[in-house]
Amino acid sequence: MLAEVSALLAPLAAAIGYSSYKARQFEQIYPNIGELTDVGGYRMNAVHVERPEHADLPALVFIHGASGNLLDQLVAFRAPLEGRAEMLFVDRPGHGYSERGGPENAVPSGQADAIARLMEKRGIEKAIIVGHSFGGAITAAFGLRHADKTAGLLFLAPATHPWPGGIDWYYHVATVPVIGWLFNHAIVVPLGLSRLERGTLNVFRPNPRPADYIEKTGPSLVLRPRTFHNNAADFKRLLAYVKEQSPLYSQITAPTVIITGDRDEIVWEHLHSRGLARDIPGSELVTVGGVGHKPDYLATDVAIAALEKIAGAPRDLQAAARRAEERLAASLRDQAIQIQPSLMPGALHGV
Repeated sequence: MLAEVSALLAPLAAAIGYSSYKARQFEQIYPNIGELTDVGGYRMNAVHVERPEHADLPALVFIHGASGNLLDQLVAFRAPLEGRAEMLFVDRPGHGYSERGGPENAVPSGQADAIARLMEKRGIEKAIIVGHSFGGAITAAFGLRHADKTAGLLFLAPATHPWPGGIDWYYHVATVPVIGWLFNHAIVVPLGLSRLERGTLNVFRPNPRPADYIEKTGPSLVLRPRTFHNNAADFKRLLAYVKEQSPLYSQITAPTVIITGDRDEIVWEHLHSRGLARDIPGSELVTVGGVGHKPDYLATDVAIAALEKIAGAPRDLQAAARRAEERLAASLRDQAIQIQPSLMPGALHGV
């Protein structure tokens, strides 16, 4: 009997040991570049770029999406906005290097409150809140709950409204008592690593993923057991949350821009982005043709123009979107030309 039990437990112990080793390795490859700040019994992590002397934009707070961390938005926006604004790139509670806090942080309203407290601790009185994907639900919650701290809202491919269907099976398994612990500590790392390449390509589809995206943004950090559990818990509660909260979006009064792609297969723009444009009075919807779920990377220039417009500058965002479409189309043509077979004589003979 002991031999049989040992034979069953040995592979499980090996898988847990491997996952623990890989989790430490992920943190060595992607060490924390932010600063932890106590926000009331737990610590939030963020990269805070101080207000430059000649800033021409209000403070900006960036909120990443599901399965991500602050690096995702930092890589997209820090360099092009350097010297123009104070910036706060946040690890959401329980993600990246932020601690989870209490059960209230399993829903967007709790995470919005945590970010508001972090802003206070960092001396930011008011900011434009920028949320991508899942971060869109938190951005909407922020606009509802902290209007006094909101200079404007920028939604990027946001998840904000009810959708038909459910969520992937592994989010359910990850949150089940006991079985979920075993799944998160033994299965998630090898399973996640086998899907990391395809998963990040899918997020950008139909657009090409930047070649250095994985290297720069650390998506493997979500595979750590506790982080994966938190990510799954967020997902499980989101649908019920947006069913309850989306009817309240009409109360948002801050200047608002929604930027989406018309080829988004992750978060359907006809439900979420158009829904926001319908529900938030005076908001502007900007649809960039041919773009999937990552307008933050594919249409960064349009997002920056939106920040400028929210701050009061005259900007034609629809024209900016058309220019982005032309730029992306030209880039695709250039890539197509580069991969044409060589016309050297050897190539014609299959060499």
